Amino acid sequence: MKHLLNYLLFVLLAMSFACCQKDNIVSVDRIATSDDVSDDIAGTTFAQTVSVAFSDNGNAVVTGATDDFSVTINGNDVTIVYMGEEYMMYELSGTATDGFFKLYSGSKQGITLNGVNLTNPNGAAINVQGPASAPNKGKRTFIVLKGTNALADGTLYINTPSTEDEKAVLFSEGQLVFSGMGSLAVVASGKSGIVSDDYLHFMEGTVTVSTTTSAAVSGSETLKPACLKANDYIKVTGGTLYLSSSGTGAKGISCDGYGIFRGGIVNVTVTGSNYGSSGSGFPGGGQSNSDGVSAKGIKFDGNLSITGGSLVVKTTAHEGIESKGAITISGGEVYSYSQSDDAINSAGEFTISGGYVYGHSAGNDGLDANGNCYIKGGVVYAISASSPEVAIDANTEGGYKLYVEGGTLIAIGGLESGSSLTQSCYSASSWSQNTWYALTVGSTVYAFKTPSSGGTPLVVSGASTPTLSSGVTVSGGTSYFEGLLYQDASVSGGSSVSLSSYTGGNGGGGGPGWGGHGSF
Repeated sequence: MKHLLNYLLFVLLAMSFACCQKDNIVSVDRIATSDDVSDDIAGTTFAQTVSVAFSDNGNAVVTGATDDFSVTINGNDVTIVYMGEEYMMYELSGTATDGFFKLYSGSKQGITLNGVNLTNPNGAAINVQGPASAPNKGKRTFIVLKGTNALADGTLYINTPSTEDEKAVLFSEGQLVFSGMGSLAVVASGKSGIVSDDYLHFMEGTVTVSTTTSAAVSGSETLKPACLKANDYIKVTGGTLYLSSSGTGAKGISCDGYGIFRGGIVNVTVTGSNYGSSGSGFPGGGQSNSDGVSAKGIKFDGNLSITGGSLVVKTTAHEGIESKGAITISGGEVYSYSQSDDAINSAGEFTISGGYVYGHSAGNDGLDANGNCYIKGGVVYAISASSPEVAIDANTEGGYKLYVEGGTLIAIGGLESGSSLTQSCYSASSWSQNTWYALTVGSTVYAFKTPSSGGTPLVVSGASTPTLSSGVTVSGGTSYFEGLLYQDASVSGGSSVSLSSYTGGNGGGGGPGWGGHGSF
């Protein structure tokens, strides 16, 4: 119900989006959804619209191109070179099972997808380059979604000029900013789904990306496919993203820079196995050589910041969410499950000061920091595999520590030894599998369901001394973590669980074998 209400509010706010054309001038008027003004299409006026209509019954038709354009049409293969300096809008429609849209431009532009269904068996369906004289110098492109749209590539990318990149079904040398109230489905069979050699920003619309594309070595290059990829950063401030990857060594989201999640709904499922040799970080494997590619849910080489929205990640072979920098979570809802490795991993510091965070690992730690880990606020539910793994881990070997300073905490598998527990923590005398528990902190009741397996002990903490009951019946409340936790729930029945003071350490003794919630 919570997500439905948020979505309805989102729709009402965004219904003000309107795009009209009069006297060859395009204006866009809608409510801004981001504090990044330069990415708000409402602030851009486009000089004119060039329309491209694809058709399997004949050649594509291009209208609206003036003397500043060079247009080449070969069946449904459309290449446009724009030599002017004004901002242009390109509107794509129609269906072609063997075609593409390729744009060379040195100016900022928009591409409206208005009921287009386009497949290129030999490469990218949409390829946005910079000016013809410098194709790798791309500008910002607004992707406006109207109606229902679909893009796909083939298994092979051929005829790509040696001086250019062509990395995905939808590829741009410049920034890609998504808005509009329509939808886009992307199916990647040859490379990645959506890639920018600069940054990606999702503000509105529904985008579904799936890949069956697997990692592979081609000459000296190792193909590392993902549903979404960017060099600089990836930002989500609105809209809905469904990302699924089944390819070997493929990821849901991969970025060489940093990540920002401020709103919207993101759902990532990665079921592929790892590719190549068991390099460093492969679950259960040692370092042999560098050709291994891991099938992670989300990977950022820079910092990751989550302040709002909903993020759900499920992986089979590797980490659910990973940052090679620091992770900070101050709002929103985060759910991450991994069958094999850490649910959420930070190579630096990991700080939670707000929001709702669920990290569940069947093969490693629930939440793992290679630097200090700070729990300062929010609601945190972490689950680890059996000992020696812990629900929340910090790099004590490197001289770092876990700090619990606030928030509401549920940890199945215990906490890192040597933790600094400024806020008192308590351990249950025992816990049962697949059981509803009620945790009361002050006047707030949290009902949570335990998995069918995990480490020991069960640790809880809150702003005041908590009480715990097991075997309760739950009704009402606000649902989080795919129905595994309810806040302000009504509970009845059950029995009181004895709690004792807890100072850290997983308590020894592994829990029962794996096989619980989260298999997919």
